Amino acid sequence: QVQLVESGGGLVQAGGSLRLSCAASGSFLSINTMGWYRQAPGKQRELVATITSGGSTNYADSVKGRFTISRDNAKNTVYLQMNSLKPEDTAVYYCNADRLRIGALRYEYDYWGQGTQVTVSS
Repeated sequence: QVQLVESGGGLVQAGGSLRLSCAASGSFLSINTMGWYRQAPGKQRELVATITSGGSTNYADSVKGRFTISRDNAKNTVYLQMNSLKPEDTAVYYCNADRLRIGALRYEYDYWGQGTQVTVSS
């Protein structure tokens, strides 16, 4: 069983900053990719950013230059530093962990956190 616990959401004014954290726990040896997705009311869930265990990152165009994803492999934790926030960043942000190694040649895929609300006021 794997659990992802997010923290750091909240209410912030436009132009402000927030830092999200997501800690993974449970029975696994390593996690290949961790990331953040978001879902605004009435919209589909979308990619925000991902990072591999080797540090390769991928960002949605809408957040490039404003958000930074990082991770601490020893702590199985991923972070999302969000700067210059805009009202359109308002959404529930979900942590994702993909391709978890749980044993020799055994993997599990696609775990999600419960989500944390980010609200940016104009």
